[in-house]
Amino acid sequence: MNDKQHGDASLTQQLDRNWLSLTLIAWAVIAAWFVWQRWPAIHWLSLGDTDDNMRLMQVRALLNGQGWYDLRQYRLNPPVGFDMHWSRIVDLPIAGLILAFRPFVGTALAERLACGIAPLLPLSVAMAGLAFTVRRLVSPFAWPLALIFLLMCTATMLMFMPLRIDHHGWQLACLSLTVAGLADPRQRRGGITVGLASAVSLSIGLEMLPYAAGAGAILGLRWIWDRAEAERLTVYGLALAGGSAIGNVLFASSANAALRCDALTPVWLSVMIEAGALLFILARVNPASRSVRFGLAAGAGAAIIIAFALVFPQCLGRPEQVSPELAANWLNNVREAKPIYAHPWRGALTVAALPIIGVIGALIATWRARRSDRFAAWAAVLLFTLLAGGLLLWQVRAGAAAQLLAVPGAVALGWVLLPWCLAHRSVLVRVFGTVAGFLLVSGAFIGLVIRFAAPDKPSTNTKAVNRAGASCPTIPSLDVLNRLPPQTIFTFIDLGPRLITLTHHSAVAGPYHRNGAAILDVQHAFKRSADEFHAIARRHGATLLLTCPNMAESTVYTVRAKNGFYARLVRGETPAWLEPVPLPKRSPLKLWRIH
Repeated sequence: MNDKQHGDASLTQQLDRNWLSLTLIAWAVIAAWFVWQRWPAIHWLSLGDTDDNMRLMQVRALLNGQGWYDLRQYRLNPPVGFDMHWSRIVDLPIAGLILAFRPFVGTALAERLACGIAPLLPLSVAMAGLAFTVRRLVSPFAWPLALIFLLMCTATMLMFMPLRIDHHGWQLACLSLTVAGLADPRQRRGGITVGLASAVSLSIGLEMLPYAAGAGAILGLRWIWDRAEAERLTVYGLALAGGSAIGNVLFASSANAALRCDALTPVWLSVMIEAGALLFILARVNPASRSVRFGLAAGAGAAIIIAFALVFPQCLGRPEQVSPELAANWLNNVREAKPIYAHPWRGALTVAALPIIGVIGALIATWRARRSDRFAAWAAVLLFTLLAGGLLLWQVRAGAAAQLLAVPGAVALGWVLLPWCLAHRSVLVRVFGTVAGFLLVSGAFIGLVIRFAAPDKPSTNTKAVNRAGASCPTIPSLDVLNRLPPQTIFTFIDLGPRLITLTHHSAVAGPYHRNGAAILDVQHAFKRSADEFHAIARRHGATLLLTCPNMAESTVYTVRAKNGFYARLVRGETPAWLEPVPLPKRSPLKLWRIH
């Protein structure tokens, strides 16, 4: 063996033997880069999403002594507060980082550092899960390609960016572990991984419920096809039921003890325990006949569905259980809840390209593995990838998960195409073919297509809305309100969480479905008469009115209620009981005292 061959063998051995430590080193470098790149936003605590602001407020409340099981936000809709359907799981790493940094840099900077670093923690888990999956299914040396492709998953990576402290990153990390468990040849370890990952994800929130159900169904199908999979199904059932029960006991809020449909309440906990117990029993019985196994599995699935419908009929509709008025005025208009085909082509293509490539790659890989011991694992990954792609036709918010699950299939496709290009006799194919193949299988070509396509020119109104959305929620804009004594401020629903995060004031509402009455109060106040606004504001104890002209929510009130209170206020028709409060000359906000 010459020196070059020895060096190549040594490199491949290192890639195989030290894959996990090298993955974590890569994660540390990537995380450091993102923190450095996003430092200006971290410095200004630019929590762009209402949920990120609420997550920080939830952590602050915990560190200030609010009860572990009390997740009400008392500075929204005071004094009663705003009930949140979340759990404490995602609060823990943020709170831990704040406590670790606070003695050295003070509370303000500790919060900024925690918000910058915490979203990157689940990225390490997601990278490790995908690396494990690709090592098992494609090649022991293919995992670096999976990490590169993950970085090109634009929708997925947004959930891991600094300041994105809400729970989606941790749920995606659980999803990565789920697909790793499905691909694991060791049945006991694979079953436990899928069961616990599903239980943790559901304990965080129900957003990944379709994937948890899909993973369980896939494991059931593997057992139906091959009774030797009984051990995997046995430990999966125990891990799912036991993990969900532990998650509920340790992390479910007091409010989630009710029979609600939007979290791991007794409703869904009973479903998970029932499903886990039935799968455990089926795997232990493990009849020899495939048709009998199919019949028993179908009967168990039917029993779960029928029991759910009979015992919890209130949960057969949408889990938020909001009123028809609130659904029509608010929830049905949430952009990320619409199917991908209802979005502009640029955004839709950016989200859907990699999932389509992943499905194609998984199909080819499954076919190529049809006579190998990796066939069952590839078939499971293919079904999971198809499920994620199908969910895009329901809601575009499935895009982050669909892109993540597309990575194994895209790597499998690249592992066939790229070596062929590199080994080709033609130098043009070796150079340009390899580059083109990489752009194709990674989905990166979509960025080039969009960049060179004719740009969409935003309208004047769109530019105004974008300016308002970028300027009103900033520290320089809102901090001036801290010069006034703490009080309840009546403002837009989407501005409420940011207001309470950056000031010592309270607000009336935020965009959270369990508090539909307060949301409707704000909508009614802005869309109806001035007298009705005055009555609603007084009922909520609001003494100030804060608006952000041209903020996206404000356009709803001016367009849908042209003679309503807010539309008249914009036109300069100010009631006598509103007294303007001066703000700095360039402030994008407007403030009035309510008498």
